[in-house]
Amino acid sequence: MPSEPHAPDPELHAYLPWRNTNARRPDVLAHQCRERARVRSEKGVHYGGRPLAQAA
Repeated sequence: MPSEPHAPDPELHAYLPWRNTNARRPDVLAHQCRERARVRSEKGVHYGGRPLAQAA
């Protein structure tokens, strides 16, 4: 754990430029989000929970 919580993290600063150059396209992210929502709705899972029959 760093001695100062607000100290810059060199690993983070090395990662951020890579992430910015390899960012995913917004339309692809939106499509994936809609697909995950569709799968959740098919399963009947709402608000992060599971049906009681499967939870037990």
